[in-house]
Amino acid sequence: MTAATAGRSPAVALRGIDKRFGAVHANRAVDLTVAAGTVHGIVGENGAGKSTLMSVLYGFYQADSGRVEIDGKPADIRSARDAIALGIGMVHQHFMLVETFTALDNVMLGAEPSWSLSRSRATVRAQLDTLMHDTGLVVELDKTVAELPVGQRQRLEILKTLYRGARILILDEPTAVLTPQETDQLFATLRTLRAGGTTVLLITHKLKEIMALTDAVTVMRGGAVVLDTRTRDTDIDRLAEAMVGRPVHIGRAAGQAPSNAGVPSLRAEGLTWRDDLGVLRLDAVSLTLRAGEIVGVAGVSGNGQSELLDVLAGLLEPDAGSLEIGAHRFTPPRWLRPDQARALHLAHVPEDRQRRGIVLPFPAWESAVLGYQTRARYARGGWLRQPVMRADTAAMMERYDVRPRDVGLKSANFSGGNQQKLVLAREALPEPTVLLVGQPTRGVDIGAIEFIHGRLRAMRDGGGAVLLVSSELDEVLALADRVVVMCGGRITGELPIDQCTQQRLGLMMSGADAPLAPTAAMHA
Repeated sequence: MTAATAGRSPAVALRGIDKRFGAVHANRAVDLTVAAGTVHGIVGENGAGKSTLMSVLYGFYQADSGRVEIDGKPADIRSARDAIALGIGMVHQHFMLVETFTALDNVMLGAEPSWSLSRSRATVRAQLDTLMHDTGLVVELDKTVAELPVGQRQRLEILKTLYRGARILILDEPTAVLTPQETDQLFATLRTLRAGGTTVLLITHKLKEIMALTDAVTVMRGGAVVLDTRTRDTDIDRLAEAMVGRPVHIGRAAGQAPSNAGVPSLRAEGLTWRDDLGVLRLDAVSLTLRAGEIVGVAGVSGNGQSELLDVLAGLLEPDAGSLEIGAHRFTPPRWLRPDQARALHLAHVPEDRQRRGIVLPFPAWESAVLGYQTRARYARGGWLRQPVMRADTAAMMERYDVRPRDVGLKSANFSGGNQQKLVLAREALPEPTVLLVGQPTRGVDIGAIEFIHGRLRAMRDGGGAVLLVSSELDEVLALADRVVVMCGGRITGELPIDQCTQQRLGLMMSGADAPLAPTAAMHA
């Protein structure tokens, strides 16, 4: 038993877990002991081996060597069904819910206690009422998942695992899409579960959460454990350095100079858009971006930020509104097209890099020129100049520290952080006038976060205008010169960075705080 878990019996013990995927040594003789009734954090860079290790525990993978012990007894876990039978539950970063089903039906799906649907619903509802009372995980059971806010969906996922008898709970990036208030509620619930004897394994990139919630923390690097300690015996700087292998700085630099915002580079007025079901997703949104500033857009996912990015990038035509980029003005039905956007030096880093930023089966050099392949540098007489594309991709990889530096490697085989750096290099290296960035560090390790933040600041300092959409308030506060908040498809407030706090922004994100009227200078 490690120092981090001394004094309590182990709920989970992984002994000498070794796992390879071809030449990749994902886990290297990993020992991990998690004390019963504790919250144990597991952190590390992308590719450090933590997800592989949890997949071994949950039965997705089988270790090449080593063993798993649950409650001090050897456990043969060959599937998720085996894990569930042993009282292990896992809540994934991307919710595993049927949006058209009610919350109640999602819980009992695949675990119906009776052949009678009405009888099953009554039995499950009674059990859930007890669980909700005991844990504080309150969910509107008769609403469809599509109708539930993100915080309730998170609670529903946890309720699902508890209903199935989970005593050991694995949470993968559980706060990625939550407001600060919802995060506080989740942490209160996890403390209640801990007090009741539940063991929680928390995988997160957010070191503040590790310090706020966990009893012990394990850091992995290169497939091995490099630090295992009680949380009270460490700090954020030590954890970050253990993860990366060098000192790391994340956050707003002390004494950071204010932006020197110049003339407007982009101006949007009255952007309005309804989806195919007639739901108003953008409600008269107006926004100005100026040269030499980063404007942060804060908000819980699903409140219009994604649609705003798509409209500004020319991927979606609004029902009403106007867009000005330099001397060019666009209104429906003659809206901006993506090829026009590139010609006007507007670049876009999409929120979902795997679906919209790269093509996973493509080699890196093809993903690195997507959208730019018709430029004269890359195309002559209808023929693509592959050697030039490969050379430019190699230069991108070097400048943006994309690893491994293999232009022929499939895009799917890079870690999430390196995929993100490749997309950012493609969009930022041409030095656009305006850069639209969605969730730039979602699922990215701390070393890549530091690098990406540095690139965005460098673009701002070089006179570019950056629109940053992020559900991470720490990121918005670290980068933005001013912040707009979206809720329900509307801009509910706008603040200069020196007036922003997590609490104030969180209230505005939830629609609970009256917006501060923007100053005249903000829209000049």
